[in-house]
Amino acid sequence: MQYRLVAPCLFGLEALVAGELKALGAADVLAENGRVLFSGDDSILARANICSRYAERILILAGEFEALSFTNLFDGVKAIPWERYIGKTDAFPVKGWSRDSQLHSIPDCQSIIKKAIVNRLCQHYHLNWLEETGATCRISFSIFKNKVCVMIDTSGDGLHKRGYRRNANDAPLKETLAAAMVYLAHIYDDSTVYDPMCGSGTILIEAALMARNIAPGIRRGFAAEKFGFIPSAVWQQERSRAMSEIKNNIPFKAVGSDIDPQSIALAMENAKKAGVDGCISVSLADVKDFAPTTERGVVITNPPYGERLLDIKSAEALYKVLGSVCPSKKGYKYNVISSDDNFETCFGRPADKRRKLYNGSIRCQLYMYFR
Repeated sequence: MQYRLVAPCLFGLEALVAGELKALGAADVLAENGRVLFSGDDSILARANICSRYAERILILAGEFEALSFTNLFDGVKAIPWERYIGKTDAFPVKGWSRDSQLHSIPDCQSIIKKAIVNRLCQHYHLNWLEETGATCRISFSIFKNKVCVMIDTSGDGLHKRGYRRNANDAPLKETLAAAMVYLAHIYDDSTVYDPMCGSGTILIEAALMARNIAPGIRRGFAAEKFGFIPSAVWQQERSRAMSEIKNNIPFKAVGSDIDPQSIALAMENAKKAGVDGCISVSLADVKDFAPTTERGVVITNPPYGERLLDIKSAEALYKVLGSVCPSKKGYKYNVISSDDNFETCFGRPADKRRKLYNGSIRCQLYMYFR
């Protein structure tokens, strides 16, 4: 089956998601604010779920239309061929949001959409009611400026949940954002990546997964694996394809340190779950003692912002320390994410390049030093 698909993403990552999907073989790729649309068949749907490093989830775009009234909403939803996707025993909970639209009551919109789907499926299956005891096919909707998008979630848990981080320390960095930081830092098969404030190891692990070309979703399951309209063989084929592209025996190394013993233990536990513990090492150390020994290196780190763990003055004092142990040095690149507009002053020099990113709802900059 051919689909029009949607990959929601963190703001600032649209271009990365679009480029990734093109590389995976998707067609008609179109980046918009906070999401990327693309087209593909069952294989592309499964491949995007298994292989995407930056998307938050993969949705089937079931229908789009304008709605100025609940009658418009009901008729538009009912016109969608839901029988293609939802079996007569499948469950289909509905959730979504509405902004700047005539239809602003979320509970009412949920109710109307559910009612329209039930109406169509009952007519198609010649039933008076639907038991909804089978596989779960989650329906999501968005209504923005009266334009309705109705979608089917194929991922289940968000794609940032790779499966390796069941535990985390305070204020963990989202895996999709960590992967984006690694990509923007330009690592290679023979790179040594350092994180002197590694926490539970997310940056180190995402760097190792990327260097070894291990698909981030290869070890987890997806909601669409239970959908009756997608052959199970597709998932087996795409996992085999991803396995065949893993790079083994490369010289890549990731080295982390942190002042918290619990974080160090978590980092190694998570690295082992991700299958990359062989190329990751971590140690207990204060950032002020950071002194990498390799000839070349890429530093990628996520220090506390002051908004979540430390007050601003403490965070800025930490940035100053970080700047002192990360001097301009041939063969070294530094990449630091922060929400503090005063970061460069504290760090001690202006960045060679900045990239606007969002850590959840927090607007940040990735400060990049490579000269």
